[in-house]
Amino acid sequence: MVLMLLFRNLALILGIFALLGQPALAATQPWEKLTPVQQQALSPLSKEWNTLSDDQQQRFLGLAKRYPHLTPLQKQRLHDRLERWSKLTPQQRKRAREKYQAFSKVPQETREQVKQMVRQQEAGITPASGVQPATPAP
Repeated sequence: MVLMLLFRNLALILGIFALLGQPALAATQPWEKLTPVQQQALSPLSKEWNTLSDDQQQRFLGLAKRYPHLTPLQKQRLHDRLERWSKLTPQQRKRAREKYQAFSKVPQETREQVKQMVRQQEAGITPASGVQPATPAP
């Protein structure tokens, strides 16, 4: 069950990144012209919405279409991720897209191992020892 939730969360994150790579179908839409449901779904992006490119807006609007069908927990996770995404610099966003593209090339049967290695690296655990490196005292 936990693994299924973890995979669902990763799929949601990867879905966001995938949406960011799709072509746009329509012109820029000002925040004020979005429907209440779209505004609710994309609320973490409200401050920067009008500065996003047409492509980016269309990708996020595609994500907003699925929002009403999410559980409350999934909606909160989506908002948390959009909030984190909105705080990334353009360079960090580019790096995230590159990581997504690299991960999508990993064979399905080894993805879980790759995810575990990434989690360990982010936590500062060396895979060989399983021990966190000591951090210098301030």
